[in-house]
Amino acid sequence: MAATTAMSRNSYRTLRRFSLHHWRSLSSSLTSSISSSHFNSSFYNQSRPFLNKFKVRGQEFNLGLYGRYFCTSSSSSPATAAKSSDAEKSSGEKNSGDGGNSQGSQKPGDAGKSIRGSPVSWMSFFLLLVTGAGIVYYYDNEKKRHIEEISNASNTVREGPSVGQAAIGGPFNLINHEGKRVTEKDFLGKWTVFYFGFTHCPDICPDELQKLAAAVDKIKKKSGIEIVPVFISVDPERDTVEQVKEYVQEFHPSLIGLTGDPEEIRKVARAYRVYYMKTTEEGSDYLVDHSIVMYLMSPKMEFVKFFGKNNDVDGLANGMIKEVKQYKK
Repeated sequence: MAATTAMSRNSYRTLRRFSLHHWRSLSSSLTSSISSSHFNSSFYNQSRPFLNKFKVRGQEFNLGLYGRYFCTSSSSSPATAAKSSDAEKSSGEKNSGDGGNSQGSQKPGDAGKSIRGSPVSWMSFFLLLVTGAGIVYYYDNEKKRHIEEISNASNTVREGPSVGQAAIGGPFNLINHEGKRVTEKDFLGKWTVFYFGFTHCPDICPDELQKLAAAVDKIKKKSGIEIVPVFISVDPERDTVEQVKEYVQEFHPSLIGLTGDPEEIRKVARAYRVYYMKTTEEGSDYLVDHSIVMYLMSPKMEFVKFFGKNNDVDGLANGMIKEVKQYKK
């Protein structure tokens, strides 16, 4: 049985090879007499049905694609190849001519081309840069102008006439370091600077009074303006007339010391908006917490300006000179 099957296969292969060779020769002879336009799949199916199937020893074999291959592979005639070659040549000449014309027509328009890889042209890019620079320049100018307007407005308000006066200062009745009763009227016609403190102050009061004394001398030397420094005690229980006299003589010969009873000190401190308070007592030793401010008073005993602890001698002297000159105008 196996031998019979092998012989059948060998016979089939031999027959297929013979058929392929035979029908290739037949196909070549037929294509020379038949036009390629008529030799198509319909011709294959209709004119040569024997290419599809054949029988060997009662068995039916189907060439299928082999038959179709021999028909279609030989279907292109020399005339068709010639026509295709002529078409290709004419197309190539046409394309070469069009290429030359396109190269010539593209040269004048290169300036308007867009940047490679971008839809933005060079002209658009340049206009964008110019516009951005203009916006930045305009913004900077507007910012500077706005700052100048604010500065000018603030200077105008600062230099303009004042609306009313600060409620600082008022009448008082105290005793000076010579033991004489004095009031605010005794200081009329003089520029004065009032400082509130106490003689037992360990550091701040001595520093401020030294600074005030140096500023008074500097003002007189620099501008010829005489300013009278005044020290008012906020510790009436310990700051007697003798204690105040000894204390003020340590700083400046023109320094005037004032003291009084607790009620009088309370009134003058309230009039000048001065804060003071006695701290925790340890026997007879205690400190007094108080405001660290100097008040510049005009010859009419009107408040002009106050100077805080942050001013040094030069700042204090220059500030007072400026205020005096502006007041005289």
